[in-house]
Parts: sequence; structure tokens; C-alpha cells
Amino acid sequence: MNRDIPSEQILETPFDAALSERYLAYALSTIMSRSLPDVRDGLKPVHRRLLYAMRLLKLDPGTGYKKCARVVGDVIGKYHPHGDQAVYDALVRLAQHFAVRYPLIDGQGNFGNVDGDNPAAMRYTEARMTAVAALLMDGLDEDAVDFRRTYDGEEEEPVVFPGAFPNLLANGAAGIAVGMATSVPPHNAGELIDALQILIEARLGRRGPVLDDELLALVPGPDFPTGGVIVEPRASMLEAYRTGRGSFRTRARWEQEETGHGTWQIVVTEIPYQVAKSKLIEKIAELINDRKLPILADVRDESTEDIRLVLEPKSRNVDPRILMESLFRLSDLEVRASLNLNVIDLDGAPRVLSLGQALEAFLDHQLDVLKRRTAFRLDKIARRLEILEGYLKAYLNLDEVIRIIREEDEPKATLIKTFDLTDVQAEAILNMRLRSLRKLEEMEIRGEHEKLSTQQAELQALLGSSERQWIAVGEKLAHVKESFGSETLEGKRRTSFADLPNVDFVPAEAMIEREPVTVVFSRRGWLRALKGHMAAEASLGFKDGDEERFRFHAFTTDKILAFTSMGRIHSLGADKLPGGRGHGEPLRLLVEMESDEEVVALLPYVPGSELLLASSEGRGFRVEADKVLASTRGGRQVMNVVSGVRATHCLPVRGDTVAIIGENRKLLLFPLDEVPVLARGRGVILQRYKDGGLSDLRLLDLADGLNWPMGGSQGRTRTETDLALWLGKRAGSGRMPPTGFPRSNRFSG
Repeated sequence: MNRDIPSEQILETPFDAALSERYLAYALSTIMSRSLPDVRDGLKPVHRRLLYAMRLLKLDPGTGYKKCARVVGDVIGKYHPHGDQAVYDALVRLAQHFAVRYPLIDGQGNFGNVDGDNPAAMRYTEARMTAVAALLMDGLDEDAVDFRRTYDGEEEEPVVFPGAFPNLLANGAAGIAVGMATSVPPHNAGELIDALQILIEARLGRRGPVLDDELLALVPGPDFPTGGVIVEPRASMLEAYRTGRGSFRTRARWEQEETGHGTWQIVVTEIPYQVAKSKLIEKIAELINDRKLPILADVRDESTEDIRLVLEPKSRNVDPRILMESLFRLSDLEVRASLNLNVIDLDGAPRVLSLGQALEAFLDHQLDVLKRRTAFRLDKIARRLEILEGYLKAYLNLDEVIRIIREEDEPKATLIKTFDLTDVQAEAILNMRLRSLRKLEEMEIRGEHEKLSTQQAELQALLGSSERQWIAVGEKLAHVKESFGSETLEGKRRTSFADLPNVDFVPAEAMIEREPVTVVFSRRGWLRALKGHMAAEASLGFKDGDEERFRFHAFTTDKILAFTSMGRIHSLGADKLPGGRGHGEPLRLLVEMESDEEVVALLPYVPGSELLLASSEGRGFRVEADKVLASTRGGRQVMNVVSGVRATHCLPVRGDTVAIIGENRKLLLFPLDEVPVLARGRGVILQRYKDGGLSDLRLLDLADGLNWPMGGSQGRTRTETDLALWLGKRAGSGRMPPTGFPRSNRFSG
């Protein structure tokens, strides 16, 4: 403890109370003064302070530019006590035509680009305001909004801007506060004004309440500065605007360009909002290099001022829709633009608003601005009329006024008493120039007095009529639309809408190059995939003490199923198997297996097929192959095994008969139809045993008979066609196999 601090200044407070109090203060500061925009002008404090500082520097649209360092210096010195880089980043964003739908700052120099490159330092760049920024501040000099003291108390700054431009929805906003965030995509200003006009019509009583469907018809969706195509269903968009939360599925705009001789290429002319072009190209190049999109041969950036990404297909026979659907799924050529209309409402509290509520709040602000500006003008007119009336009294008694000024010691008091003037009128007469004492000047004053009186009556009528006020707000918005309507270059809609193409799925062949491979699995669990379909007699190398266990042909587009002794099935993509160099990799590195668990079957997955599973206790069942695919490293538990029992067989279902032999050397054949199809379980009894368990299992066509190898180097086999002696029902015991059956009790010898 510091002994210099007086004891009466030390307050003992529980730590949790002190922490919560300070954190709450920090959270409120972040929410109110940093992250969330105001519903009235759509600006955060840093943006508002930037524009206000530029206004005081007289950086109007028609004037010259000034260094951004000068602007940033004024902002952090007078209004915004934060880091200069943060303020400069905010300035840069307001000037980027690809980041802001209607830029508020006109930048000169390097302000970054759509590739994601950083802007030049603030000492090199220059800026001034745009017409939109000037429109936002229209009325600041007419007491349209409140002002507050700056952080050091030396200056004043506006609490909000009064302008009639719907900036919140037109330019959007994004920010993360404490426990909440905001994300408002940009919209078309002309469409927003159309929606505001029908809301005004409703307030005037000229129509009924405005429904969400009507607003969506006028504001069909976001209008991004980078264009693109929105493919979100209308019902989803309606729900997003109704609740203030949702997202919009946005895709790049592309077209097929013929290159002659039957060949073609895809040209992307617009990319989704806030996607860096350079990173997008890098991602597509990675897909090509990793062979995840083999139907795409190359990507080139031929962009100048306009975006032009060229995608070359591997073959002219590729369906361009399949190619683009694949790219939409694998890259940022398709993104979701989120909507979270969480803003500072009119009562100063953060709140999630619907589209209609946000527009209504903007109208309420404009009505308040209109009233305050009207009252300000009335006050100005009243003051001017008071002075003009004093001038007229002076002209009617000009000689006496001159005498009083020349001879009286207190001319002001005498003038007030003699002509019944106010203090303001007397002061104005005393300050009048001699050159104004002309007959013509008197006529001009009478004309000005009459004109101002008419204006005063009109403004008083405006303040006294709610209908006139809403008409005036509508006229102001109509004037704004003249500059930002759909017929103007800046106001023309850039983002279009489309339905999703009728491409239900992207085949695996579109993602993976179909190449033949030979899958090899050793007894010690080493897995590899060699290129090409190798002959069965081709020799392969293995580690010392290891040997081949499974070998089969497949393609890189196939799924490989691994059935383990614990009854689990693991799924692996053939394209992701270790290559043929060396001895491959242990399967345990690719999937999760227990220490005493081993692979008992490895086979390619065939869509629509069935598998026959069996365990060492002679139980089994059929299962649909489509239902055993696993998407995790842990696999899918298909066969339940009890203690002391192991899963032993997984066979593709072919034929009509099951042949099963136990360790007791009893053979049984029964129809395959007697084995039920299950999704998961222990299975039914296939063969009963008094001692031991299942030795081997096989599927066959009864008409072809049962064959087995006879042994020896010549590879001869024996076929038994008269199998009536061993035919029975499922769950029977069976009888001794035919003479010459292998002593190993296995059908494969």
C-alpha cells in the first residue's frame, strides 16, 4: 500500500463488484462510442469526427485536396483520442469505392485496391469530402442537431449529422462490440428513398400500413459496390429484413466466352463483396495444384480497372455449370453476406431493428431536423424583420435621427425613447453606413421586409401542420433521389438477383480426377495406393516380416471401407491414401483405432450395394453400404460385439446362398434371403456351435456350386455342385464338408 495516499481516499470494495463496474463502463464505451453506428446517420463516432474535421478544414467537394495526415492530426487532436493508424484506416475505408457503395471521402493517391493491398502512408495521400458527405452535414449551421463538448472540453462536435441521405442502409456498417456485433450490407439509395416515400404516404394517411412484402418489393436486397449476384430465396430475405438478422448468399458474376474451334473459357467480371481478389486467385490456384478440381486447368488475372478473372477448363467437354458450381462450393466466389441490424436507436440504446423500423427511425430523425431548421430560420427572420422595421422608422424620420446622433450625448437611449425602438433596432441604426441613406435603399428594405414576412408566414404554417412537414420531408428526399436514382451512373443498381441453377449436386468426378489405383494393405496395417491397376501376380515390396493381406483395384474417386474387429467401419477417400512410394503409412495414422483393434476387411464402396457382416460367434446381418459411410476419423459403429467376440467378415453381397463353416468343421449352406437387413446391431444367428466359433464365410450362386483350391503349385480348384446334403435353414449346425475340403476350414485354402 502506498503510504502517501490519505486513508480517507482508500475505498474498500469487493473485487467482483469493482471488476464488474469497470468492465461495464468499458463495454458501454465500446458499444456506444466505437462499434455500433447510429440509426440516424449510419455513422460511428470516428467517421462522424473525420467528416466534421474535414468540414472545418473546408475540404468541400469543389475545393482542393489536403494531406490525410493533416486531417488525421486534427481528428485525434481535437475530437478522437485514439491511435492515428486506426483513424487513418477509417478514413481510407470511406474513400474506397470497392468497400463503400457511396464513398464519403474523395481520395487522391494510393488508397488500396480490391486485391487487398494496403494504402500508402497518410503523409502521401490526400483527401476531400464527396457530395454525399456534404449532404449528410447539410443543416449543421442551422441548429438542426445537438452539439456536445469534445473530450478535452475545448471544442464542440455534433452528436449526429442531420443530412437527408439514408447512409446507414446505403453504405452499411460492420463492427464488433462487447457481447454484440453489427453487420449491415450496403443498399441502393434510390430504392431506399422509394421505400421512405411510401412510409411517408402511410404517415399522411393516404394509404394503409406498409407491409414487409411491399418494402421488399422496393428494396429487393443489398446492392454491393463490387456487384455480384444474390441467389438467396425471397422467403429467406423477407425473414431477414423482418427480423433484422439473416444472411444473403452472394455469387460472382461470370460468363462463358468462346475462344474458337469449339473451345471456351469462363470470365469472372464481378466478385463478392469484401473478397480480396488476390487471395481468391491463390485459393483457386491451390485447388488446381492439389488436384481438388481437376476439371479446371488454369486461372489468370487479366484485370485492369475492371475485374477480369479467366478460368480455363481442362477440356471443352466440361459442363461450365458444373465447373462454376464446384468453384462456388470450394472458394470465395460464393460467400454469405450477413445482416445484423444492431444499431444505436433513437433513444440511445443498442437494438436490433427490422428494415421497416430502421427506415421509420430515419424518417423520425428527418422530421426532427426539419422542425429544428424551420425554428432556426424563423428566429433568423424575426431578428432581420426587427432590424428592417427599425430602418424604416429611421428613414421616415431621417433628419431627426441625424440630429440626435450629432447632438445628443447618449444617442442610443434617446433614439429608443423618441421612436420607440428596441435595443437591437437602435444599435443597427447607429451602425448604418452613410452610403445607405439613399431613397433606393429604402425601397429595397421595404421589398426585403415584405419577402421575409411572406417566408415567415409560410414557415409558421409549416410548423403548425404535420401534413406539410411530411410533404416537405418527402420533397427533400425526392431532391436527393435526383442525384442517386437508378437513372444516374452512381445510383444504378450493381448487384442483380437470380435463382439457383438447376444443378442438384456436383459429382465426385468434378472434384477429384478419376485415375486407376491399386490399393494394398499389409498384415501389419500399412496402407498405400499405387498408380494404375496392377496385375494380381505383380510382386510388391514390404517391410521385413510383413506381407500382403488385401489388394484390389479402385479409382481415386472411390471411397474405401475398412471393417475392424470392433465392428466399426471407417471411410477413406482413395485420392487421400498414401502414395505408392515406400511402404505407405499405417492405417492408424489416418483413422482412430484402439490398440487391440485390427482391420478384418478392406474393400471399395459401391453405391446402392449391400454388405454381409459376421462375427466370431456366428452371428451376422446385411447392411446397406450407403448407410455405413463415416465422416469422422472415429468411423461408424455398425456391428455390436460383446466381450470375447470379434467381428470377422465384411463381404459385398453377391449371389443367392451363404456358405458358412465353423471351427468345429461343420459346413452349412442356406439362402441369403434368410439374413435380415439391419442398420446396426449384433445380428442373427447364422450357424450354431457347441464348441468354438465361426471359421469362414462365403457368398455364392447355388447353381454354380461351391469351389475351393486343392493346394499345390498348379493352382487347381475343385467344384462341388451337388450341395443338397449341406443345404439347410439359417441357424442350423451343418455337417462335415465334402472330401478334399481344406483342413484350414477356409474356402480360400
